[in-house]
Amino acid sequence: MAGADEKKPEEKPEEGRDNDEKKEISEAEKRIRQIALSYYSRQDVQDAIFDFSKDREVVPRYFEGFGRRPDSLQYKSDMLEMIRKGATSLHCSEELWHDALQLSTEMDAESLNSLRKGWDLLIDIDSKYLDYSRIAAQLIVEALGFHGVKNAGVKFSGNKGFHLIVPWQAFPEEINNVKTSSMFPEWPRIITKYLNELIKKQLVERISEMTTGKTSKYIKGEEEVGDAVKKVMPDLVLVSPRHLFRMPYSLHEKTCLSSVVVPKEKLLNFSPNDANPLKIKPMSFMPKAEKGEARELLIQALDWNKESAGRKPRDEKGEDKREYSEVILRDVKEEMFPPCVKKILEGMKDGRKRALFILINFFRSLSLEQKDIEKRIDSWNKKNPKPLAQNYVSSQLSWHFRQKRVLPPNCDKDYYNAIFVCEKDEFCSRIKNPVNYTIKKYKAQINQRRQ
Repeated sequence: MAGADEKKPEEKPEEGRDNDEKKEISEAEKRIRQIALSYYSRQDVQDAIFDFSKDREVVPRYFEGFGRRPDSLQYKSDMLEMIRKGATSLHCSEELWHDALQLSTEMDAESLNSLRKGWDLLIDIDSKYLDYSRIAAQLIVEALGFHGVKNAGVKFSGNKGFHLIVPWQAFPEEINNVKTSSMFPEWPRIITKYLNELIKKQLVERISEMTTGKTSKYIKGEEEVGDAVKKVMPDLVLVSPRHLFRMPYSLHEKTCLSSVVVPKEKLLNFSPNDANPLKIKPMSFMPKAEKGEARELLIQALDWNKESAGRKPRDEKGEDKREYSEVILRDVKEEMFPPCVKKILEGMKDGRKRALFILINFFRSLSLEQKDIEKRIDSWNKKNPKPLAQNYVSSQLSWHFRQKRVLPPNCDKDYYNAIFVCEKDEFCSRIKNPVNYTIKKYKAQINQRRQ
C-alpha cells in the first residue's frame, strides 16, 4: 500500500541540490541527510540492496523528487554515487527486465512484454495507522498460506505500511497458453483484489473491534462499518506499468526509518523501533520460493475475477440469485455425488490441492457437519498415492470454516478438466454446479419414497 508512503515515479526529476541553493531545507530532510551517507556506506546494507536490484529498474529519490528513468545498479559503487549526489532512498520495479536501461516511455505493450522477464507479486498495504496495516499484513500472509504460498517476504514500508512479496519463481510460466510474464499489471491487480476480498470480512471485524470495541457483522454480504472504521481501513495499492516501490533497507524520507525485512512470525510484534537504521541487521527480502507454488493462487484469483466480472449468478429459472442459499440434506449418500466428486474421492495422483478446494466447498455447501467433513477429507487424503501434508489440510479446513460458505466452481470452469475428473453422465447436462447435482438426486429420492 504505497499511498502516503510513495509518490508517483513520473514526477519531475531532481538530481540533487546545489550547495548554494537557497531553498529552505526541512528538519526531516536535514535529519535524513545527516545519516544517509554513513548508513548506505555500510557493507551489509549495500549487499542487501544490490542483491535485490538484480534485473530491476532502480531509481534514486532525492528527498522530494525522483531521478531520471530508466536507471539500474550495475555495480555497488553506482549506489554510493547516487547517495553522494544527494539521494535519500532507492526505489525499484516489481517487473524483472532483460535490460532495464532499454526501457522507454515510448514503448508499447508488445515491446515491454518482449523486454520483461517476469514480475514479482508486490502487495502494498497502506493505512493511516501502523496497527491496522499490521493486521492486514497478517491476514494476507494467512491467505497466501491457505493457497499454498509458504514463501512470501514481508518488509516494513518505513512509515505506516508493509510490503509483501511473492517471487516470480513461484508462478507458472503460463496459464491456458497465456504467458504469465506478459500479463503485468493485469494479473497482479486481479490477485491483489482477490486477496482483498478474501480478508475483508476479518479485517473489518478486527479493525472495528480495535476501533470501537465492537465486532462489526456482515449482512447480505455487505459490512456494517461505522464512519470511524471506514476512515482507517487499510487499502491495497494496485500496481501500474513500471510501478516502483521502496527497496528493502532503503530509508524513508518522512520517518528516517529503514524499510526493514520482518520475519512473518514476528509481524504482529513489530515496532518502528525495530527499523532504527542504527540498529538494523539486514536479511533477504526475497524468499526462496518453490517453483509453481503460487499456481493455485493465480488460478483461483483468475476464476474469481471471471465470475465477479460476469453477470450475477442465476438460478435455474434464470432469476438473479445474489447469495448462496443454505441447504440442509439429511443422510446424504455418496451415490448422490456427481461423477467428478466421486472420481476425486477415489484418490488423486495430481491436482490434489485443487481437488481439496473442490471437496471442502462441495461438502460445506451441502451443510455437512464440520466433523463429518474432516472425516471425509481425511479418508480421501489417505487414498491419494502421495497424501497432502496434514498441516496443509488442517490449515485449509481451518481457513474455510472461518469464511462464509461458497459453492465449488461451476461445471463449465477449467477446474475439473484440468485435473481429469470430469466424466459426465446423462444427469450432468441438467446441472451447472456439482452441488445442484446432489440436491436434485436427493430430492428425486425423497419424491420416490413419498410415492
